[in-house]
Amino acid sequence: MPNKSLRHIRDCSCTPILNRTWSRSVFSNHQRISQKTHESKVSINIGECIESRLSSRPNSGRPFAEWFVGGKLNISENCLDRHLTGPRRNKAAIIWEGEPGDKRTLTYQQLHHEVCRFANVLKRNKIKKGDRIIIYLPNIPETAIAMLACARIGAVHSVVFGGFSSDSIRDRITDSGAIAVVTADGAHRRGAIVPLKKNVDDALRGRTSIKRVIVFRRAGNEIHMEEDRDVWWHRELEYVDANCPPTPLGSEHPLYLLYTSGSTGKPKGILHTTGGYLVGVYSTMKYVFDIRDEDIFWCTADVGWVTGHSYIVYGPLANGATTVMYEGAPNWPEPDRFWKIIEEYRINILYTAPTAIRAFIRWGDHWVTKHDLSSLRLLGTVGEPINPEAWMWYYKNIGGGRCPIVDTWWQTETGSILITPLPGAIPTKPGSATLPFFGVDPAIVDEKGREVGPNVGGKLILRRPWPAMLRTIYGDKARYRQQYWSEFKGNYLTGDGARRDEDGYFWIVGRIDDVLNVAGHRLGTSEIESALVSHPRVAEAAVVSRPDELKGQGVVAFVTLKAGIDPTRGLQAELRDHVGIHIGAIAKPDEVRFAEALPKTRSGKIMRRLLKEIASGAKVTGDTTTLEDFGVLAKLSDSEE
Repeated sequence: MPNKSLRHIRDCSCTPILNRTWSRSVFSNHQRISQKTHESKVSINIGECIESRLSSRPNSGRPFAEWFVGGKLNISENCLDRHLTGPRRNKAAIIWEGEPGDKRTLTYQQLHHEVCRFANVLKRNKIKKGDRIIIYLPNIPETAIAMLACARIGAVHSVVFGGFSSDSIRDRITDSGAIAVVTADGAHRRGAIVPLKKNVDDALRGRTSIKRVIVFRRAGNEIHMEEDRDVWWHRELEYVDANCPPTPLGSEHPLYLLYTSGSTGKPKGILHTTGGYLVGVYSTMKYVFDIRDEDIFWCTADVGWVTGHSYIVYGPLANGATTVMYEGAPNWPEPDRFWKIIEEYRINILYTAPTAIRAFIRWGDHWVTKHDLSSLRLLGTVGEPINPEAWMWYYKNIGGGRCPIVDTWWQTETGSILITPLPGAIPTKPGSATLPFFGVDPAIVDEKGREVGPNVGGKLILRRPWPAMLRTIYGDKARYRQQYWSEFKGNYLTGDGARRDEDGYFWIVGRIDDVLNVAGHRLGTSEIESALVSHPRVAEAAVVSRPDELKGQGVVAFVTLKAGIDPTRGLQAELRDHVGIHIGAIAKPDEVRFAEALPKTRSGKIMRRLLKEIASGAKVTGDTTTLEDFGVLAKLSDSEE
């Protein structure tokens, strides 16, 4: 591969590799929804986002494909510096609102200034290229600043969702070998203060690899500052200037680690690299969201999840867009907080989760109708499949019957959107993610890897590498190969079940493994089970999902207690809290059910599919020929009744 520069994806001048014209309209399963305001034609040149002087093909076989080898770039430079030579330098890069109502706007010039200063703070604290840095912050501009500062000097950031516990932080520190943590004193959430710094202190008890903790003052709560380890963000800024040229990095240089739940119980560190990831988020942001220079874009996710990485920070900023960040809950202090934000900032594009949409429906239309949402021109959904009823409510009540909806499918591992409509260009069906993005080659296969026909369910695989794909599971190439590439040789197993209809549209139906999708967040059943079994009164636990109207999937834990322990309501609450302490509040079981024993096969494996049927209130109809003790199943079914 040629050794060329990939410094600015804006300055590409490659030949168009795809040029299509579509009629702009949408339709549902039951009715065609006319969109007269979108009857123009759209011509798409996807070549402009890829450096013409580099091959766009991966240089090695699966699963360890590499992209743009020999290219040099810096993602911070592409997100900031290249916008400073024209009018975008004075354009809002980030509009932020805190839960208490405080507000800030940073232009591209101001954001560049802050990123360069904090990059120099990192250097001052002996953080260098290749070092891993934990970022444990709320949804505030400093989270984006810290991420971009790491990228500027070649450090590898690992953002930890602010709702995770000290145990989760420690697990990520241990696995990544991080040398520093960037955190805040606290965060605002539903009128209370989340003690972020205390969680970090608890995570660092005993011996760890952490040498430095940099603390941003956000909530003003009292905290402990460890001598020779902890420093204040604002005081460190006093010692540095804003002169920090971006470090040229290879296109395969690690950009970030993001930990996601696995079915083995140990969260896995998904590694994304620089060049391919930037191409993925830049191009999907540009075409999926039809981004225009005047747009104000709001992705409601937390930056601690991949959606926030790709579509709050890197995707919007690479395109020179204005991105909105909000710190708090959607119903604080009242259920119309989102609609107030859209009305005040005249937001044009809203990207949110089906879980949130279902909550909005439950809270009532009157919270929506009291606000002017006419600035919206495009809606998106992410994180889980959206049911057609919620899709139609979103289209009619939030979009006013005029906004196209892009129902996007992708994963932490994929880095960027892979299956999606293009707004006003690809006809949509409520509940379907529709068609693959440019260059993506998905298929639905059966257990033997044979592609199935229309409307036949199967496993969703990807038959070709793509630029933004994960490169490995950090420190565990064998696990990476086994989990994603071993079942169907040469093909990536997504772990999702899906079907493809007679029009070729993809319908995602849910996880095929033991990873739960709760409110768009993936949680490993074995992680929750491990937390439950760590309680001194618990002998054994099995965790399954059940349908939940609000969250998509609810969590039900079946627990057997140690001898002499009485099952009580108090213990049920205690076990839920115990999981919250060990993993985070999002992992708390919705229900804890006590059982004398759990249904097992003769080889000793817990039959979770039977528990799932019981938890869902369904009659057990699956194969029970391998069940060791039918009496256990009968007792569980009787207790349900």
